[in-house]
Amino acid sequence: MTRPETCPVPLGGPRFQTDPAGLYRQIRGEHGSVAPVVLDGDIPAWLVLGYRELHQVTSDPVLFSRDSELWNQWDRIPADWPLLPMIGRKQPSILYTTGERHRERARVISDALEAIDPFALKERAERFADELIDAICAKGSCDIIAEYAMLLPVRVLASVYGFADEEGPGLVTAMNDMINGQEGALEGQRHLGTSMGALLAAKSAAPGDDVASRMLANTAGFTVEEVAQDLMVMMAAGHQPSADWIGNSLRLMLTDDRFAASLSGGRHSVAEAMNEVLWEDTPTQNVAGRWASRDTHLGGRLIGRGDLVLLGLAAANSDPQVRTDAGALTGGNNAHLSFGHGEHRCPFPAQEVAETIARTGIEVLLDRLPDVDLAVDEHALTQRPSPWLRGLTALPVTYTPTPALGATR
Repeated sequence: MTRPETCPVPLGGPRFQTDPAGLYRQIRGEHGSVAPVVLDGDIPAWLVLGYRELHQVTSDPVLFSRDSELWNQWDRIPADWPLLPMIGRKQPSILYTTGERHRERARVISDALEAIDPFALKERAERFADELIDAICAKGSCDIIAEYAMLLPVRVLASVYGFADEEGPGLVTAMNDMINGQEGALEGQRHLGTSMGALLAAKSAAPGDDVASRMLANTAGFTVEEVAQDLMVMMAAGHQPSADWIGNSLRLMLTDDRFAASLSGGRHSVAEAMNEVLWEDTPTQNVAGRWASRDTHLGGRLIGRGDLVLLGLAAANSDPQVRTDAGALTGGNNAHLSFGHGEHRCPFPAQEVAETIARTGIEVLLDRLPDVDLAVDEHALTQRPSPWLRGLTALPVTYTPTPALGATR
């Protein structure tokens, strides 16, 4: 049965910052599991809020393709459309590759990431975390987001990808400028592209034990440009969600009594808090997207050929059809869709890398600053006003000043 036409919902506004869970409940109540939305410039799309419907979309890459060339709205998209970095066209990266070529490309990435030594990865994450905490531990107060969470993931990723440690700070600045999408975004993108090109040139001449060298050594026939594009996608996709995973998990642990034990040494609560965040406050809220390769029906809606379908990961995670007891702790339940689903999901080795970086970052912080506490009322904390990624603008904390460790850890 096709649902009647209803007014589309603007995918933007303050409620994505203040009350996304309530907003998704309202949209689901008014529109069902698939809702008509409009993007910047009144560009129409569909937002999938239902868990089963999202599973259906991501399980059928032929009907719901990742090929953005199918979009029936390209003639309405201006050259300066603000969402072009998120919904690209003719980009030579894995994001918009389909079919066997995508599967082969995904295998190359997974193999390169899977070869990372997990103990070496944790050691690097601890080392960079200690360096960052050394810079703030004597102050007695700081903003965990700006001075720690937004700096750690890209430093670790740059190191395992093959960059020299001294290049890390410049890559941190470039990555954060690019993701913020404000002044300096294009310059940050250029710096990242130039740095990635130089890295691949160096690794082509002298391969090492790193992700870039392993991707260059693959026998699938990918060009250096394709490898560069995929490495930039991997860095961007690995950095910001991991930074928000750290920030959102620490916010939960500092404001929810259920996780208070972790602040006095209970390490099991760190993993529980991180999993709870993926269900209730996932960093990746909505993803663009999939394009219908033919007319079809989904959730009682008629989806036209070339229509854009947005993946509402956060809404699907809270779907009452599958979360009958949404107030209960999620425990070890990993059936959330925060890493996507289907052949275009975040590769499992990449998920493991992100979890290692985020968990190590949280645990080192709690080891070094065991009495860390919020410096403001929890209701004063604000989220970035984005329907796509969810993360705190700041997390001010206080703690007892302690001396820097230097290289003694």
